[in-house]
Amino acid sequence: MLKNDPFNNFISLSDSYKIGGHWQQYPEGTKYIHSYFESRGGQFPATIFFGLQYMLKRYFVGETFTPDDIEYMKKKCAYHFGNDKLFNEEGWKSLYAKYGGKLPLSIKAVPEGTKVLVSNVLMTVENTDPEFYWLTNFAETILVQNWYPTTVATLSYNCKELIKGFLVQTGDLGGLPFKLHDFGFRGSTSIESAAWGGAAHLVNFMGTDTMIANILLDEYYNCEMAGFSIPASEHSTITSWMKDGEIDAMRNMLIKYPTGLVACVSDSYDIYQACREYWGTVLKDQVMNREGTLVIRPDSGYPPKIVSEILEILGEKFGYTINEKGYKVLDPHVRVIQGDGCNYDMINEILNTMVLNKWSADNIAFGMGGGLLQSVNRDTQEFAFKCSAMRKSDQVVWQDVYKEPVTMSSKNSKRGRLALIKENGEYITIKRSEVYPQEDKLIEVFRDGELLIDHKFDEIRSRVL
Repeated sequence: MLKNDPFNNFISLSDSYKIGGHWQQYPEGTKYIHSYFESRGGQFPATIFFGLQYMLKRYFVGETFTPDDIEYMKKKCAYHFGNDKLFNEEGWKSLYAKYGGKLPLSIKAVPEGTKVLVSNVLMTVENTDPEFYWLTNFAETILVQNWYPTTVATLSYNCKELIKGFLVQTGDLGGLPFKLHDFGFRGSTSIESAAWGGAAHLVNFMGTDTMIANILLDEYYNCEMAGFSIPASEHSTITSWMKDGEIDAMRNMLIKYPTGLVACVSDSYDIYQACREYWGTVLKDQVMNREGTLVIRPDSGYPPKIVSEILEILGEKFGYTINEKGYKVLDPHVRVIQGDGCNYDMINEILNTMVLNKWSADNIAFGMGGGLLQSVNRDTQEFAFKCSAMRKSDQVVWQDVYKEPVTMSSKNSKRGRLALIKENGEYITIKRSEVYPQEDKLIEVFRDGELLIDHKFDEIRSRVL
């Protein structure tokens, strides 16, 4: 444990220029600042809001800094800026004296798991004590990181809707919760991103190999176990038997896991030989006599081509039926999972190729790694956090604040203290002054260091369905 752990010191969790100077830059007499968080556009027309509760519990609730932390940051900033006057020492000392390290902020947000069209407010932040007007946008840096779990939840949701459409056309919806498996831990930039993003995926699906995501959901969302997995091989466990022993490695999988689902990577050498001669001939009786399903995993090549070719071989070797929708379904003892190179567009291409060859989507599941947890950024859904209203000591009402760059109208920001209402089945952003408080769908989740709403993960999942 670090003596001065920056993750337990709220003062360090902001941009340098906010820590060293923003408190001096607001107009004289400023007392209150209102800011908001939104997706301005992006790849998908709506977002699934998720992840704020983890951030609030982890970084905002209770004592977020100590007097020692103030001294530590004072020294760091003097060295960082080459100037010992930029750090807001007196402001932080006063904040600690009045609140004991708690943050006098009010944060309102749409309930997690809510689907909201882009260009609508998802969260608002205000200071509750006029002395600490500078705190609202000091918190911007860390709060904006909610773009990440929200974007992963949104991507995962749209993959689910995509797969669902193919299942409606060609198969059975019963297996949908396990059709997209999270393989993303190793491709993530950090343990925290794997946990946070992996949890976001589980808003939509129930399959994951990112165990740490389950731990996060247990600790922060009151869910003992949200995602599940099965025994599966990897190249190291197969190739350690050497090329001549590959079939023995496969036989070992069947012996060690005689029931239930088991997945085996089968392209260490020759995926066609593995499917036709090993699984489909020598080991066929063992596969067919198992009380469960063998899931064969290709891991190289052009996925639409490879999947289609494997399905044809497996259909020839293990047989298939034609379902009521006119599509082929393999014998239930065998299925395929495609995990290499998967993203939203590739899943669409694979499933379209399967449809052309009259194979049901029931035959396949998908794994996503970097494509799920890493191939996103803040611009995927164009997230932004902007100040939209302020109040000075001599003002009774709030004053609109906005940006309106002549070079790019898409970056125009909203004005006023904001609310979110539902009209004709869709969410719409308006000013708070134009709506009754009970109609505002933004719920206060945090105030003055305390969490006000503690979402259960099952509730969040139910909102997405």
